[in-house]
Amino acid sequence: MGNCSRFVSMAIVLFDNSNRTNLYPLTYTKALADLRFGILTIQERWERLTGLQVWVHTADYLRPLYAPIGEGLHYWIDASFIPCPELVTAILSLREGESISQQGQIIAAFLSMDASSFNQLNSFAYTKAIEVSNIKSIHYPWELVQLNDAMIRYDFGLISAGRQSAPIPGTVNIAGAENVFLEEGASLSFCTLNALTGPVYIGKNAVIMEGASIRGPFCLGENSVVKMNSRIYGATSLGPGCLGGGEIKNTILMANSNKAHDGYLGDAVIGEWCNFGAGSTNSNIKNTASDVKVWNMGTESYMQAGNKCGVMMGDYTRVSINASINTGAVMGISCNVFGAGLLPTIVPNFSWGVDGTRYEFNKAIDAIRNWKALKGKEISSAEIAVLAHIFSQS
Repeated sequence: MGNCSRFVSMAIVLFDNSNRTNLYPLTYTKALADLRFGILTIQERWERLTGLQVWVHTADYLRPLYAPIGEGLHYWIDASFIPCPELVTAILSLREGESISQQGQIIAAFLSMDASSFNQLNSFAYTKAIEVSNIKSIHYPWELVQLNDAMIRYDFGLISAGRQSAPIPGTVNIAGAENVFLEEGASLSFCTLNALTGPVYIGKNAVIMEGASIRGPFCLGENSVVKMNSRIYGATSLGPGCLGGGEIKNTILMANSNKAHDGYLGDAVIGEWCNFGAGSTNSNIKNTASDVKVWNMGTESYMQAGNKCGVMMGDYTRVSINASINTGAVMGISCNVFGAGLLPTIVPNFSWGVDGTRYEFNKAIDAIRNWKALKGKEISSAEIAVLAHIFSQS
């Protein structure tokens, strides 16, 4: 009877592929399915596109963060692949034992299996493999911001289709009102929105204060705030519970992170529960305008990330006031970053400052607990266990 209670009807299981470590520091503390770019997370996007329940299968140490996967016949999908109508149609047309592949790599299959024994889809035999082409996938953190323009536009269409925006207040100076969608409870006053350059989405109970100027494509998540006289360029996504201020361009704040003061943040990907002190600024282009080399925490090697790349920052990391963040900097999780002059391009997990001092674990947890309390949240025992695992491995 206990096993039967976990049996569920057909659903989707988004699994982390073998390259999940290439997306460090973002995936140290979460599954690929939890990454947010555009307006939605990967999991939310699949839920909207299919109407099916979506489960998450990830690394062993992260599994306590997610609900156990119910038994049944499910669509197992590599979470790194970006859904599009062609891919969704192909997957939902699968019969049991069939798969989808791209260039010989199995990216999705319709199977009944025990999640505890799952490795990768390439280890199974299939009755039929349907080949698809030109399906995009994410491999490295900086690719999220490179895709953000297209994904805001795509998600905007998903969210707004067949729905009516809440009224736009008369005090808002607006261009391209047809490309603006406000959820109920959104509050805007005496600000400027230019949606001619891309859609603008304002989430439930989000606030844009007076004097702010915003160019689309842009997303402001539920309960997030853009502060007075801010200047925000597309393509920028501020996820739920975020604060935005100063000058921001082509940046993702995934959730509950703050860049609330003057200073510049550009071409950056910021995890959850991060904070930028007043006046902190990142460089997003080298003085030579040459390609930016970014440290990959998974491969422990430098990689080319294009000619523009700001900071890649893991969850729970904070930088001090007036911090000068180097081009293509990578900051791990749960760091308290401060130091004179231009900060280094590599800041390991649990750093205290930038001189090699390690954050004491209990003090790091206390700081996270304090930051969460500011937004009415608590750190769970499962989250602490995940951080303890990473601390022991770092």
